[in-house]
Amino acid sequence: MYTPKHFREDDLSVLQELMRDYSFATLVSVQNDGVPIATPLPFVYEPEPGPYGTLKAHMALGNPQWHTFQAEREVLIIFQGPHAYISPSWYEVELSVPTWNYATVHAYGKPRIITDQAELYEHLKTLITFHESQFDNPWPFQLPAEYVERLMKGVVGFEIAITRLEGKFKLNQNRSLNDQQHVIQMLSSVTASSSRETAALMQQRLTKHG
Repeated sequence: MYTPKHFREDDLSVLQELMRDYSFATLVSVQNDGVPIATPLPFVYEPEPGPYGTLKAHMALGNPQWHTFQAEREVLIIFQGPHAYISPSWYEVELSVPTWNYATVHAYGKPRIITDQAELYEHLKTLITFHESQFDNPWPFQLPAEYVERLMKGVVGFEIAITRLEGKFKLNQNRSLNDQQHVIQMLSSVTASSSRETAALMQQRLTKHG
């Protein structure tokens, strides 16, 4: 990923937070013929083992991508955080062009297929519990054992030990403070939730680094 110095993010806690908050990511791997293949999946991030942690996910048994997994070959997981269009009319300098603000984390690692059914069950339970926690009445995941076992045979679970992380937070750091503050103000007034989330992230980083 092309990352100019002023957009680069190396703080592990920041990268971990984005992977947790925007856990629906895209898994990219390469087939034997060199053609890439990608699947959007919900991931569970675990901070151990260090230094970068582990990602767990599952896909349908019929998805050919899991056949590309090799112990010695890295895969890429792309986590996309908030993003928004930036109008040049929001800048002080008249000669400006449109751009796009965004935050993303690229995680690389080597996959291992989960063959133990108890381990796969715990992964599914953790994933469901995490997402159900946002509701007032979470679904308890209490299903007949035979039914769950049958469904589990139709998925392939896997974990990825993260070997390296790349973070890019392109949030107008190359512009003046006035420009950044005005962009935050304008994004905050846009209806789209992603624009408001981008504004909130910009404000958070200005407060932290200001």
